[in-house]
Amino acid sequence: MATTTQAYIESKPVQETKALITELCRQFYSQGWVGGTGGSITIKVHDDCIRKPQQLIIMSPSGVQKERMSPEDMYILSPDGTIISFPTPKPYPHKPPKCSDCAPIFMKAYQMRNAGAIIHSHGMESCLVTMINPGSKEFRITHMEMIKGIQGHGYYDELVVPIIENTAHERDLTNSLAGAIEAYPKSTAVLVRNHGIYVWGDSWISAKTQAECYHYLFDAAIKLYQLGLDWSTPTHGPIKAIKGVSKSGPHMTLSVKTGSKEFDRQMKALRRCIVLDIEGTATPISFVTDVLFPYACDNIGRHLRETYESAETRDDIELLRTQAQDDLEKGVAGAVPVPHLTERKEEVIAAVVANVEAMIKADRKITALKQLQGHIWRNGFQNKELEGVVFEDVPEALERWHASGIKVYIYSSGSRLAQRLLFGNTNFGDLRKYLSGYFDTTVGNKRESRSYMEIYESVGVDSPSELLFVTDVYEEAIAAKAAGLEVIISVRPGNGPLPKNHGFRMVNLFSEI
Repeated sequence: MATTTQAYIESKPVQETKALITELCRQFYSQGWVGGTGGSITIKVHDDCIRKPQQLIIMSPSGVQKERMSPEDMYILSPDGTIISFPTPKPYPHKPPKCSDCAPIFMKAYQMRNAGAIIHSHGMESCLVTMINPGSKEFRITHMEMIKGIQGHGYYDELVVPIIENTAHERDLTNSLAGAIEAYPKSTAVLVRNHGIYVWGDSWISAKTQAECYHYLFDAAIKLYQLGLDWSTPTHGPIKAIKGVSKSGPHMTLSVKTGSKEFDRQMKALRRCIVLDIEGTATPISFVTDVLFPYACDNIGRHLRETYESAETRDDIELLRTQAQDDLEKGVAGAVPVPHLTERKEEVIAAVVANVEAMIKADRKITALKQLQGHIWRNGFQNKELEGVVFEDVPEALERWHASGIKVYIYSSGSRLAQRLLFGNTNFGDLRKYLSGYFDTTVGNKRESRSYMEIYESVGVDSPSELLFVTDVYEEAIAAKAAGLEVIISVRPGNGPLPKNHGFRMVNLFSEI
């Protein structure tokens, strides 16, 4: 049935979506998100028979008491944003019906993110958090449990939300919001300074869950700020004072004029980030080749048998099966076909073991392999069969950089899980408190410059040159330099030879950085 026919407009899915928006608006009113007729919600009509880009859009009206709306007050829009059903006008003192002023902005989020629902909140915390630093173009927070409620993020990740400037009319935000969506491909929200927030998700449940988590995190940041604590660092320690900045109680007063060269220089120094490779840089190559790889290889079969029925392991096997198919089509040496999970358990496990052993031997740096290795290593660390090894100078350097306000990230071919396990269980204790985030091959191959551009776009610097990448691999150094990063090559015992006259600065110890 065509979605624009009167019969479909009056169908159960459409009516249920209208009723859902009225219910959510009442709930959001009690939370302070849509008071004074502000804020808005829009949801696509979910229908299994219709692809999301072709689904009808239900949108709340503008300038009405959101907690007193009824399903009949909703607007129905076609997938291209054309209004196809208007609400019936109500008698005085109600104003004539008007579709949400956010409609053009909502349509951008639908088009650019293939969203299923979008929430616009005027919640106080989403407004105040943009005013803590009036010059900031981003909100950043890390090491808070509720970050896990944001799509694609975990507890140890750094959540970044772009901030755009407010305008006199909501529709005038459309272009700047579209620019923020494009510039921050991983973000599911955009803050508007002194105004509120737009949050989207694949469904209304996803959008609602994330909106609640965002508001919680904003509130937490405000409270931490009032306590003089830094919400953007792993330890949430005292906000660092810099030259020209005096701190009094929970407030910080700038005595250096904002916009001056000295202020800009100091703030740029605080924004600087360091990205570290692991193997041959922070950790001896021998630890990876002689300890981690053999442990994973020796325990593949045991791990698969003990966890075979778990969703995690079945996902690992399916990913490896897909990789094996691709390898066979490309003629990759050592590739072994992996049977479907519907086949005999021992047959599947034997094929996975053979395939993984071949990939480890070839030192392949692919997500399917690294994901399974991470899960095997997790069990090894939990059972105290493994302990991470880092060079002696690493803990002191991490602590020093952290104390100086420099954020440190890890970029390794090992999975993010494996990275957290290694730094969380080292011979010097848990070092994760000094790290702001982790990147693996999901951002791209370490020998491709676009991977480093992806990292640059994910951390809080204005230019790639404010990122320092430390690695022992010449090809990685070349790729990072091509992306505009500053690069230092780490020279450690056991590292491979480097080309003559390579032109990069070299260090033997992190204390030299």
